[in-house]
Amino acid sequence: MRLGTSSPLEHSSPKDWAVKHKTLGLGSVNFPLSYKDDDALIDAYVKESEKNDLMIAEVGVWRNTLDLDKDARKEAIEYTIGQLELADRIGARCCVNIIGARGPRWDGAYKENFSKETWKLGVKTIQEIIDAVNPTNTYFTIESMPWMFPTGPDEYIQLLESVDRDRFAVHMDIFNWITTPRRYFLNEEFINECFEKLGEHIRSCHLKDVRMEENYTLFFRETNVGNGGINIRYLIEKALSFDDNMPFIIEHLNTDEEYLNSVLKVKTLMAL
Repeated sequence: MRLGTSSPLEHSSPKDWAVKHKTLGLGSVNFPLSYKDDDALIDAYVKESEKNDLMIAEVGVWRNTLDLDKDARKEAIEYTIGQLELADRIGARCCVNIIGARGPRWDGAYKENFSKETWKLGVKTIQEIIDAVNPTNTYFTIESMPWMFPTGPDEYIQLLESVDRDRFAVHMDIFNWITTPRRYFLNEEFINECFEKLGEHIRSCHLKDVRMEENYTLFFRETNVGNGGINIRYLIEKALSFDDNMPFIIEHLNTDEEYLNSVLKVKTLMAL
């Protein structure tokens, strides 16, 4: 397993960044720069990651390529293409985004997210982005999400088939797919389903936890590792059965201290 965090951790230089991650026993990183940054600085971060055996797991996008505003959508697509070019240049494991939302919030939940037109536009947009770059050293991926396509492993298989590009793969955030009591309580079964159907295509995974609150009607709260109901050890072991080099990126914490505490929890859980 290549454990990492979505935080670049407070650092003063590319060397300090890499050494800090290495000293913590981490094996992967999210790339902390964008394609708009200085080439020499990008090269310095890549060099230090290689020297310290840190896999560059993800180059993030986090833009709405399905934005209802034409100009904003064009800008988001251009940024995504730039990030995919960067990921390919530096040999990142993947470049990751969400498929997009059909409303004012870039990652929001809207009825229109689930229309046939949105599916077709999402597929066409992914194809456009990949074809503009023709990557050979990385993959473009869509993070699994709770309220937009794809909402489960079967839907992700359909997306892979519809996009029909060799360099389109899977980003697995199984926690975002914990959207029903059955998936929550029987999460080991759901983990099995996801990895049996998608495991060979998964390039990177997010790591956190989910807790179902005892309130009406139904509420799931994202939380840090160990504070929810998901069998984290089972998830990691299942992923490693497909790829023993799988990156797991801890995300959505507020401070470096919280990230370091979560790293310690995972290491203790896995007896690392």
